Amino acid sequence: MSSNTPRGQLLVVSSPSGAGKTTLCNRLRGEFPELGFSISYTTRPPRPTERDGEDYHFVSRERFSEMVAADEFAEYAVVHDNMYGSSAAAVRGALDAGHDLLFDVDFQGGRQLRARFGQDVVLVFILPPSLEELERRLRSRATDEPGAIARRLRVATSELGHYDEYDYVIVNDALDTAYDALRAVYVAVRHRTERQRHRAEGLLRPRS
Repeated sequence: MSSNTPRGQLLVVSSPSGAGKTTLCNRLRGEFPELGFSISYTTRPPRPTERDGEDYHFVSRERFSEMVAADEFAEYAVVHDNMYGSSAAAVRGALDAGHDLLFDVDFQGGRQLRARFGQDVVLVFILPPSLEELERRLRSRATDEPGAIARRLRVATSELGHYDEYDYVIVNDALDTAYDALRAVYVAVRHRTERQRHRAEGLLRPRS
């Protein structure tokens, strides 16, 4: 990274399943194509519409465990009996090259990323307007069996207790309003003093 290239930032978005973080993240990526996306490794099987290497890197539990032992993950967690993790090498490479990365991970991943990368991380938590609405959204997706939905709701209650570990909290009661808030956070991140220091210092250099 050259002295004129600001270090990248990690924008971490978390929420209980069904609160809308993936929809919001996809919309942000659509508006800001330069914002990279951290593609997680996972041991869960792909859904019909998912592609390996685009949505996730789908690996066996044995391979995932090998990667954990080799310290290849910037963060990893077990969620709904499946394992998820982000490549440490990919994260370090993006930061050093001045590229921003978006993470769609749970609170465990957000906590690990903050511990490992400190102020390079901005944490955003997406809240559903109510648990009743969260249940309605999960049932309307029709991708899970009733038992899986009940388990997700139990986990959601636990996950909601970690909202205060985050820098920003956005209630997704109206998609456009929630997106405007997420967009505002990212735009603010791009204008942090550290990101603009090279421009300011360039103006302060003595003219020849």
